[in-house]
Amino acid sequence: MNASRTARERVRAELISEIKEVARRQLAIEGTSGLSLRAVARELGMVSSAIYRYFPSRDELLTALIIEAFNAVGAAVEEADAACPRDRHLDRWMAVCRSIRTWALAHPSEYALIHGSPVPGYVAPQDTAVAAARDGIVFAAILRDADEAGRLSPLPGLPPAPESFAADAGPLREALFSTLSDDLILRALESWTAIYGSVSFELFGMYKNVIEQDRAAAFDHTAATQAHLLGLTAAG
Repeated sequence: MNASRTARERVRAELISEIKEVARRQLAIEGTSGLSLRAVARELGMVSSAIYRYFPSRDELLTALIIEAFNAVGAAVEEADAACPRDRHLDRWMAVCRSIRTWALAHPSEYALIHGSPVPGYVAPQDTAVAAARDGIVFAAILRDADEAGRLSPLPGLPPAPESFAADAGPLREALFSTLSDDLILRALESWTAIYGSVSFELFGMYKNVIEQDRAAAFDHTAATQAHLLGLTAAG
């Protein structure tokens, strides 16, 4: 009885995996607006009603794909960070920034799903939050570790965070940033935005006829500049 149940579970898991793989291919060709459970079922040779046993709606399939994409980039970031010595904070920063770009270029449709245009009519459920936070947790840990080691030296003279940001900084500090100041927390968010913005500009064609010779070097410059603004130096 248990063996039979396990076999059924295995078959179900394999079919769910096939459904998601076909859906990812469909996203790459048609974009998010073209994702259709009926089309996925047709490609798999299933009657359209059968696929609803696994994903009752298009939005549930989208959610599964979004969680997988967030987990994939999160895993790439975590692996890049883990490969660096803990006390080499700038190296860790550069490694995780590069890992995002590398993953995005290798998985453009999945990147577009989580960082491209919102899907009309789709509202991401809370289920996506844990996966979506994985990369941010690593970024914050690098800054937190550098600060605790006394190796975070922010540039003087930069504009302070507005007083209104204090209400947002409190929960972020408690969840991620430990003792970092409001100024550093906001600057960290801005740097994170710059990193993802640079990746998005490259992936979505905004650098065409603008940066053509060596986009990897230009990206490294962006990442290193943000690290400098945050106070991460080669010494740490």
